[in-house]
Amino acid sequence: MTRPGILALASVAAAAAWSADDQYGFMPDGGRSLLSSLVAGLDGDALRSVLSRDSTVADWAEWARIQNPDQDEVSTLTLAEYAAQNLPLDAASLAGLPPQEMAAALPKDGKDLAVAQGQFCHSLFSGYLMHDRDRTGWKSTFKSPFHKEIPMSEVERDTFASYSALNMPLKFEDVPPELRF
Repeated sequence: MTRPGILALASVAAAAAWSADDQYGFMPDGGRSLLSSLVAGLDGDALRSVLSRDSTVADWAEWARIQNPDQDEVSTLTLAEYAAQNLPLDAASLAGLPPQEMAAALPKDGKDLAVAQGQFCHSLFSGYLMHDRDRTGWKSTFKSPFHKEIPMSEVERDTFASYSALNMPLKFEDVPPELRF
């Protein structure tokens, strides 16, 4: 592996570790982490090509299945929804960047947003992890007066809603006892 490839892999690993911090490692990976793991070995040009790609959810899902045929379908769809909502990144802004900086430029995913924004007012467990809603249901949570004030862009809200619809609710026993209720 080339030096830029090693640096990209290290950056991706650091980003994934941040997202899947031990305290929240029980939660399914978000699209940023899933995408990062699939592009970890790419050189700068190939990575730039992926990150500047403008595709539909169906196209991203097909791409993800080709990259990792063993990935489960929920993870594939989580990655595809994330990529369709958050990519392409501006190709001009990626020009000349080493791979590790390109990987670091990926926007937060649904898991990142849930962990960062979902615990200020209520329990992560009862207020999030155990709710079973579709994408529209999750998106509608931002209509309440106290959720309207959460500092998230519309794309971030869509990213959160897609991730949550695909990955929630969790099973009671999958949540560490210290985070229940």
